[in-house]
Amino acid sequence: MSTIQTNSYRRQRDHFEPQDNDPHEQRRLRGLMEQIDYTAFVSNREVIGQMLAQADTASFQKLAVLTATARAKWAAEALRLAESGSPVTPDQTARLTAQRNAYEELAEAYEGLRRMVERGYLTMK
Repeated sequence: MSTIQTNSYRRQRDHFEPQDNDPHEQRRLRGLMEQIDYTAFVSNREVIGQMLAQADTASFQKLAVLTATARAKWAAEALRLAESGSPVTPDQTARLTAQRNAYEELAEAYEGLRRMVERGYLTMK
């Protein structure tokens, strides 16, 4: 199985594990934690839904094409540099880095939007 490493990270779910042995206190704390999680969910759904209300499947397709184009430009530039046979200059390295950064940012945005749909923060038309 392969893994993909990016510059960003996803936090692992930090599940609540009560330390108190009293079952009533554990139940109270679980209820409080569920209320906090629900408040975060509703806040995300309302804010993201309002700010990204225009998002639809066509928007995702445009973002996917833009991301694929950025990836192809980055790879094409790397191949062009390799074919030249010359040592890479700092300017060429900076251009290649900028193209990689553009691709990675677009890919992260795509994944972030996808997670928003999965979690129900963003509903698709």
